Amino acid sequence: MDSVFVDKDAIARSTSHVPPAHYIVKIKSFSVLAEKAVDEKYESGAFEAGGYKWKLVLYPNGNKSKNVQDHISLYLAVADTSSVTLGWEVYAVFRLFLLDQNQDNYLVVQDAMGKERRFNGLKLQWGFDQFIPLKAFNDASNGYLVEDTCIFGAEVFVKERNIVKGECLSMEKYAYSSKYVWKVENFSKLGEGRQESQVFSAGNHKWMIRLYPMGNGFGDGDHLSLFLALADSAVEAVKVYADYSLRILDQVGEKHKSFQGKAWFLAPTFALGSQRFLSMSKLNEPETGFLVNDVCLVEAEVTVLGISEPL
Repeated sequence: MDSVFVDKDAIARSTSHVPPAHYIVKIKSFSVLAEKAVDEKYESGAFEAGGYKWKLVLYPNGNKSKNVQDHISLYLAVADTSSVTLGWEVYAVFRLFLLDQNQDNYLVVQDAMGKERRFNGLKLQWGFDQFIPLKAFNDASNGYLVEDTCIFGAEVFVKERNIVKGECLSMEKYAYSSKYVWKVENFSKLGEGRQESQVFSAGNHKWMIRLYPMGNGFGDGDHLSLFLALADSAVEAVKVYADYSLRILDQVGEKHKSFQGKAWFLAPTFALGSQRFLSMSKLNEPETGFLVNDVCLVEAEVTVLGISEPL
């Protein structure tokens, strides 16, 4: 390393006779690239360093999205984004190079004091908006552009890797309710055990109704107990926020028995409802219409309001 200069933006610029350790991009007819680059940029092929794949992103006329003028912009970016999740992150120190073809040494640009940059699912790219002024780059005496050819490079040193555990909460802006009616036949012969409805869909999730004909918990022996449960058995660590109603329908009139709640459901075994939903005496009164010809109609109405999933 011959010399080091640190500018006001804490960017270190130096010269070195040692070539970049990991990747070189040689560009012929640079003026044509500057005129015709797709989306005003060029992305290199992928190269591996520190167990990750990277690429160089070059803006020959400056990154217009950052309002850069009269400079070349150059960045290092994660190349394989298909495997990058919001919980993934890696800390790396990197240096970007430009060959002085006259002196056979390199301009090296890096964050001052070897500062680490954190690459993650939300920040896939770091680098330098003002890598080099176009005036200096185009000046033949500097040797950066010779016969319309230039050579850029990069080296990357991964310092720390981490996979952060977390969750992503998505609230539904437009929530729609879904209804499901379970026809429970031969009610008097069900016994004391738990009964479960068929699985039904609401808000892109699977649900089921759980019924205890002879009660459960505080309702054991004198009340019917009724619950709503998630049935997404394959989905772990998912929480679903739902507005829900459970009803025993009055088959004679319209005096339905209802229970309403709003809560987070945890997959796959969490259930919510009422242990003392309806007394046995009330259930068996003929005038209530809750039990007709030994048939009971149980309804669930579910509106999914939000979903929390692990990252």
